[in-house]
Amino acid sequence: RSGSSDPYCIVKVDDEVVARTATVWRSLSPFWGEEYTIHLPLDFHHLAFYVLDEDTVGHDDVIGKISLSREAIAADPRGIDSWINLSRVDPDAEVQGEICLDVQMLEDTRGRCLRCHVLQARDLAPRDITGTSDPFARVFWGSQSVETSTIKKTRFPHWDEVLELREMPGAPAPLRVELWDWDMVGKNDFLGMVEFPPRVLQQNAPSGWFRLLPFPRAEEDSGGTLGALRLKVRLIEDRVLPSRYYQPLTELLMASVLGPAEEDAASPLAVLEELTLGDCRQDLATKLVKLFLGQGLAGPFLDYLTRREVARTTDPNTLFRSNSLASKAMEQFMKLVGMPYLHEVLKPVIHRVFEEKKYMELDPCKMDLGRTRRISFKGTPSEEHVRDASLGLLTGYLGPIVDAIVGSVGRCPPAMRLAFKQLHQCVKERFPQVEHEVGHAGSLSRVTQGGGAGWGTEPGLLTLKYESCRKWGWYSRQGLGSRGGGKSSDSSSCSI
Repeated sequence: RSGSSDPYCIVKVDDEVVARTATVWRSLSPFWGEEYTIHLPLDFHHLAFYVLDEDTVGHDDVIGKISLSREAIAADPRGIDSWINLSRVDPDAEVQGEICLDVQMLEDTRGRCLRCHVLQARDLAPRDITGTSDPFARVFWGSQSVETSTIKKTRFPHWDEVLELREMPGAPAPLRVELWDWDMVGKNDFLGMVEFPPRVLQQNAPSGWFRLLPFPRAEEDSGGTLGALRLKVRLIEDRVLPSRYYQPLTELLMASVLGPAEEDAASPLAVLEELTLGDCRQDLATKLVKLFLGQGLAGPFLDYLTRREVARTTDPNTLFRSNSLASKAMEQFMKLVGMPYLHEVLKPVIHRVFEEKKYMELDPCKMDLGRTRRISFKGTPSEEHVRDASLGLLTGYLGPIVDAIVGSVGRCPPAMRLAFKQLHQCVKERFPQVEHEVGHAGSLSRVTQGGGAGWGTEPGLLTLKYESCRKWGWYSRQGLGSRGGGKSSDSSSCSI
């Protein structure tokens, strides 16, 4: 009714929710900018992205979805990075769970008989308002069909029923098993199906757990009428061998940091730095930091990279501005070593900010006086009043944050303090001129802020009580459906 929405996104892997973004209030063109790295099972089938409109009363409305198969994501090593139109959500296509069957093909004097032992199902989709279903199975073979009994109020039914069907004249027919949710009023709701072609029935009769599938149909593109998402998705497959296979490489890398860094051009670390670019350099930095932390050599490793970076720089004001391995490694080091420290220092204040949910806005172009009126019940405030109130709230939040940071020096992990000391000393030796002292501080600030930004401004890393919630980047463009009616493994790297 308001001509707007309060959109958020959820991410599903094979119908299991694995991530949720923040809610962007009163917007048809929301920006999330959230990233996730999700460790996926090797046999996963698809990723799905749902855009919903959050309602303070009643159920949230589904605006649309995007479904990406494993094959579509893996088709290009660089992944997917584009706008994709949302599709309408078909309830019959929203299936989940598995069914356990044991099928046998038998012959007697009357001909062939198919015996389907329907044992149980698990993790079925909830179709009733109580969050459960009343499932029953329907088995089709040729022109015949039989049903199991209905089991009430469960998503994990156990039937243990044997259904038999006689072969009818004609061409060999597939076996199809459908699951339905029984409804006393209205039509039954579809829960999923499995189908086996005649060749499978003849050669290797199915037995075991089988993933439920929707009815075969082409996914309907809405043509952009529901809006679109900007997605960046990349699938990375890691094959990890036993540690003994990596020992020679580990020894070479450890030896690299013990020699002079400035003139080094042929060590394994120097070669790796020269050969990696872009996203690969980020992945390399993460793995190297973990390796050297495990070996107790994180300090020498960071000092080695810093000295190489400083030696190549002629102007102190440009230090650590490049997408270098030194910058990436320092950022990853601060995330891994500084996370408990960050939680201890900032989490109480950040929690307070999100729990109080106070309205604040200093930009007159973005100010919503109506929202403030609903909160205050004191008539329509002026822009000046809202600005002054927001300034007071921000000061009240930022004061404790700054005090917490300044007073936390003694709790900063020794490894981080040592890394910063070595960094400062290295820059000071390379640029000893007094006139560049400001440059020293600025350069040091850039690398520490670059690392801090990675974990200091991302609510998911703080385990916040966020309205939303590994790498995902999501954007949305103008045109999301208006719903404003009220208030060894694979890893997938994705941005919304």
